[in-house]
Amino acid sequence: MITRILIASGMVLALAACGEKPQGMGGIKQDAAPYTGVGKSQYVQGGWTTGDKGSWEQQLKARAQYGQNDYSRASN
Repeated sequence: MITRILIASGMVLALAACGEKPQGMGGIKQDAAPYTGVGKSQYVQGGWTTGDKGSWEQQLKARAQYGQNDYSRASN
């Protein structure tokens, strides 16, 4: 009798775990392109103009080459 109750309660718990509904944010958020910037700020890198994709890419290349490349920094 007790084993039947345990088996039945185990089956109920197993089925309850399958009933979870997916959680979402309610839609896809459309972000602006990263090169559009946030406007005038004291933290904007010099040489980059807000909204200019070419200068954005140039700044990323320079940052990757000189600021974050450990091989170029180790030779100094």
